[in-house]
Amino acid sequence: MRALAAHRGSRYRRPVPPARFVTDASLAFLARRLIFLGYDVAIIHGARLPELFEAGRRDGRTLLTLSTRHARKFSDVGVIVVPRDDPAAALRTIAATHAPAGPPFSRCAACNTPLQSRHPMEARGEVPGRVLRGVKTFHYCPTCGKWYWEGTHTQRLRAWLAEALGKPVPPAGTTEGDQPPAAC
Repeated sequence: MRALAAHRGSRYRRPVPPARFVTDASLAFLARRLIFLGYDVAIIHGARLPELFEAGRRDGRTLLTLSTRHARKFSDVGVIVVPRDDPAAALRTIAATHAPAGPPFSRCAACNTPLQSRHPMEARGEVPGRVLRGVKTFHYCPTCGKWYWEGTHTQRLRAWLAEALGKPVPPAGTTEGDQPPAAC
């Protein structure tokens, strides 16, 4: 009986695959905010539009762009045209229609790699001593070597994201899991 109830519930809640995006430096501000929310966003600096389309096709990513041009040969690549003047509205729209790849503050803002939890002693010599003494949880990017912790910068980011989304961003250590914070 339980198996039937579990099966019946899963039929109505189909899992939504996490969204994966690609963009260029013109949308870096929006891309970083999406990364802070847990979205997988590749930023290709200096790329032209055809190169972004190629990357989207190759990696199975949706293109975030300011351009309304969409060549027929790239009709298989998803595109979201982002308004230039309102990144908060763009963030709200994308967050309402696409699932993130992970919890908020779980990806490196510099290189988009998933972060790893680390013991404070591993951060010794890498972060300021006052931070090392006051923070219990650190997160580390294995790709670029950047350290992250909960600090005042994270609080400001959470406030901006909450205002843009119209709802609070869960803090680290909530019931949804210990979510890595942004770098300070």
